[in-house]
Amino acid sequence: MATEHDASMMNSLYWWGIPTLFRCAAAEPEGHDIVLAGVPHSTGNGTTERDQHLGPRAVRNVSALQRRVHGSFGIDPWSSARVCDAGDVPLPRANDNEDCIERITSFFERIDRAGARPVSIGGDHSITGGILQALGGGQVAGGQPVSLLHLDAHTDVFTKVDHFLGARKSAAHWAAFLVDQGQVAPGRSMQVGLRGHPRTLDWLQPAYDYGYNIVTMADVRSRGISDVVSEIRDCLDGHPVYVTFDLDCLDPSVAPGVANIEPGARGFSIDEAVALLHSVRGMNIVGGDVVCLMPTKDSPNQITAMVAASIMFEMIAMIAERRRKRRAPGA
Repeated sequence: MATEHDASMMNSLYWWGIPTLFRCAAAEPEGHDIVLAGVPHSTGNGTTERDQHLGPRAVRNVSALQRRVHGSFGIDPWSSARVCDAGDVPLPRANDNEDCIERITSFFERIDRAGARPVSIGGDHSITGGILQALGGGQVAGGQPVSLLHLDAHTDVFTKVDHFLGARKSAAHWAAFLVDQGQVAPGRSMQVGLRGHPRTLDWLQPAYDYGYNIVTMADVRSRGISDVVSEIRDCLDGHPVYVTFDLDCLDPSVAPGVANIEPGARGFSIDEAVALLHSVRGMNIVGGDVVCLMPTKDSPNQITAMVAASIMFEMIAMIAERRRKRRAPGA
């Protein structure tokens, strides 16, 4: 008993041991239900905010703190599903965004072929494009395009910009080209939390033109979280769901170390963000990602990295809970 207690104590010390994601075993995707992965890519952002490639290592460093049971779900996700850390996507041509996106796709195609559901830490938001080129219409999604739950301060449907400082499949374009390619169903997708003072007054129009269901932060404040949760459930239920969480949807006081920070309007609190994530609880979540962590801008206590890990934990717990229920006798 003392040995078991000592091991439990040591494994919760984030500064001790080999920093795999959530202390999960490093393994290949085959034979696992949930595969954790790092995507250390930052050339899809197209700005000087390039340190997002350090995000996976920062979360690995602190994620042991979040290897916990889920109190409100009443489950231990680590025993409810087979979870591994598949490592980082290798990106030998890291300054070539278009090459990186295709390598990300190849990495996640293997996860999809294994029948596993990936939960990833980036990396800038262009990584979602690479991931969903593999998952949208893939095996786990049953050959269907995915429905997005997209929490973000920005739409990432900036089609009026031909490329983003050289990057074409960029952090500013992924939500458009995935629709063009048939991997995302915009009419069954939600973009929630869009805010800030835009550069042009028609900045949301391309997302509307693509058919996305949009809830701005101003809408959230006037309608309330519970009403938005109901809309998300009505829109996404019954479809394969992919969750993409840009940390800039959070208020800067909650997550200061993010790229493209929007300080001019209040973002989500962590409780609001988790409530929105839980809107897809019980659904067929094919995967998720957390993006835009800037460790070099984080506070000394690494709070943004810890928040990123906590958001990943919620995604893992929702997938594990559904897996556990479907494997239960009589389910």
